[in-house]
Amino acid sequence: MKNTKLKVVLLLSLVLIIAIVPLFLVKGAEFGGSDDAGSQVVSEITGTEYEPWFTPVMERWIDGELPGEVESLLFCVQTGIGVGIIAFFLGRFVERTKQEKMRATENN
Repeated sequence: MKNTKLKVVLLLSLVLIIAIVPLFLVKGAEFGGSDDAGSQVVSEITGTEYEPWFTPVMERWIDGELPGEVESLLFCVQTGIGVGIIAFFLGRFVERTKQEKMRATENN
């Protein structure tokens, strides 16, 4: 039991270190997204500056551009919600299959 608690504490400490250390090591680093890379390629191909067709809804609300960290956070939240929905329905389908198999064996 004590060995398990030690493993849990060590793993949680490792997770905290992995989460906190990059905040201090990558100061000033710029991480470009696929939108930036795509607009650069379009500009290279057409020879003109890429002009977006619309502005994101959140940028209209705050009258400016969202920081990259906030965009990443919103993307991660959106991904988490999507994965949760998919996992819920896959779980329902698996459980339904189990129930149908149990009913089939009970009726035979």
